[in-house]
Amino acid sequence: MPASDELSSVLTRRQQINEALDEGKEVQPKYKFVNVYTEFHEFSRREIKQYESTFNRFDEGHDGYLDLTELKRMMEKLGAPQTHIGLKAMIAEVDEDKDQKISFREFLLIYRKARAGDLELDSGLDQLAKLTEIDVNEVGVNGAKSFFEAKIKELSVKSKFEEEIRMEQEERKREEEEKAMKRADFLKKIAVFK
Repeated sequence: MPASDELSSVLTRRQQINEALDEGKEVQPKYKFVNVYTEFHEFSRREIKQYESTFNRFDEGHDGYLDLTELKRMMEKLGAPQTHIGLKAMIAEVDEDKDQKISFREFLLIYRKARAGDLELDSGLDQLAKLTEIDVNEVGVNGAKSFFEAKIKELSVKSKFEEEIRMEQEERKREEEEKAMKRADFLKKIAVFK
């Protein structure tokens, strides 16, 4: 966005706020902080991270949005090219803030709707959800196994996020211990040469 357009949008927003305050109306914040881990509780942390990785891979502008061009390239790379009108319809179906782009939160809405069966069969979004779901060939049998085990655990664990965070912390702790052991071993070997 050129600097003049950015300044213009800031001044326009400031004017809207001033007018709303003068009329005694409540001013809605332009941006709303969203914690996707709590809002999309039906997904595990691992799934959300995988969806985020997919989203970031196709967010070529690194602006946190998939615009029409990026969505077009994404669908082409996934082997399900769409028409211009089809792409616009895909964006419109999940574009809650009407900015004609897909944010990461709106990207997750695609998968929520897919799980709920709210997407039209063979629509662009349905194809996108099917093409980017967990692939056993990509994550391997153990990856798929841990995925399904996590799903089963989700039903029995009171707070799945606490469990996942604990597992991530244990994994980091193991990595740090291994690193410390390797460093100590290396220092012993160096001492031989001194």
